[in-house]
Amino acid sequence: MYVINVNKECGCFKKSIYENNMKFDSIDEAKLQADLMVNYMNSKFCHKHGFELSQNDKTLQITMGEHAQSSSGCCGGGHCS
Repeated sequence: MYVINVNKECGCFKKSIYENNMKFDSIDEAKLQADLMVNYMNSKFCHKHGFELSQNDKTLQITMGEHAQSSSGCCGGGHCS
């Protein structure tokens, strides 16, 4: 079983259709979904944070960090202040 884990759930993530710790039977399915998630999160979320994907054994980890470019606005998740 392969798991996609998001290390920090920002407000944008909580409002999205995505769930944390989604499980997949194959690594190919998990990687495809994780890549789609990271691309969506980096392009459609508020741009306060950037998201990166890494893999550790059977866990695909999506980590949240500060976005390289400053942005005006916040997603309203309460974590930006």
